[in-house]
Amino acid sequence: MKTLWAPWRIEYVKAPKDEGCIFCDKPDRDDDRKMLILHRGDLAFIMMNLYPYNNAHLMIAPYEHVADPSQLSIETKTEITSLTDSAMKVLKKAVNPDGFNFGANFGKTAGSGIEEHVHYHLVPRWAGDTNFMPVIGHTKVQVQGLKETWSLLYPLFEGLKKSNI
Repeated sequence: MKTLWAPWRIEYVKAPKDEGCIFCDKPDRDDDRKMLILHRGDLAFIMMNLYPYNNAHLMIAPYEHVADPSQLSIETKTEITSLTDSAMKVLKKAVNPDGFNFGANFGKTAGSGIEEHVHYHLVPRWAGDTNFMPVIGHTKVQVQGLKETWSLLYPLFEGLKKSNI
């Protein structure tokens, strides 16, 4: 059995949790840069992960606060899928990954850090992006800061609104 070490995530695990739900509270605020929101759809939105597994790690979430994906309407599920496709196009253009991981954790036992609000992860991957640093040095190398990555990606997501992708 192989082990995937992610020691940089301990900062998230140990951090005190805010009251409320980030997937409900952040879209209600006006400062998309500060909230790391890249795109607002009609039923769902795209935001950056504050504790990313990799550079440009995105999350796609519905506005509706539900824990079970079966409670989402087909329209919401369709928009989430469309936003995921669009996000992959943007990331291919902006950061040129070799591939992607896409998925979700439903429930605490499955690994969900925010189990009460359905959300999906889109993680760009590059050949060799997992190396000795996390395992030996307990350090994850992020080649670009969150705000810099937001500034790179946001204009491309703005283009989605104009092209209706």
